[in-house]
Amino acid sequence: MAAVLFDFSGTLFRIESCESWLRAVLDEAELSLDERELARTARALEEAGALPGGAPPVRMSDEAARLWEGRDLSTALHRAAFTALSRQVPLPDPVLHDALYDRHMTPAAWAPYPDAPEVLRTLHERGVAVGVVSNIGWDLRPVFRAHGLDAYVDTYALSYEHGVQKPDPRLFALACAALDADPKDVLMVGDSRPADGGASALGCGVHFVDPLPVTQRPDALLPVLDLLGPTD
Repeated sequence: MAAVLFDFSGTLFRIESCESWLRAVLDEAELSLDERELARTARALEEAGALPGGAPPVRMSDEAARLWEGRDLSTALHRAAFTALSRQVPLPDPVLHDALYDRHMTPAAWAPYPDAPEVLRTLHERGVAVGVVSNIGWDLRPVFRAHGLDAYVDTYALSYEHGVQKPDPRLFALACAALDADPKDVLMVGDSRPADGGASALGCGVHFVDPLPVTQRPDALLPVLDLLGPTD
């Protein structure tokens, strides 16, 4: 393999829980809910699909579904889609809906999977190029920098920067071109078969992981190193 492409959310990093997300925003705003109400509200936000990188919506209005379909094509569409879902859930202050959205873009809201640093570092040491290909509506590079992983990533292909969403092969092709790698010599690693599987249209190999919480998935990325074959 000349290069490995990784998805971001659910593959290399995982977003915090809905309860942690809500609690952090309430603390920042110096507001509070009793523990029972906080847990209830967090569950409602989760069911609404309001946390980017979290569970998808259980149900949506026609308008929300329209926004959801193209949510990763621009920063404006991404914010509109997720704040619309959040606003289905009453909060102590309406400004908290935008505060919740802002919180999810901070490095503190994300944790790398335990084996992500080892895998990225090893690929770098072996001279294998690394790209991140993500359906997303904001710049995730600061998350990689804050967690000390940016040095191992050679390129980013982010949907909102190109107006193209996975599984469209064009987004994977952009990453391959930036790495000067033939797609047939590239492996795509992701957690979504419908989205990340789009890389196979270019001839890329594809490897899937489950988007479990960080504490429940300690070593699912390690097999990627075995797929590369023995070192020289």
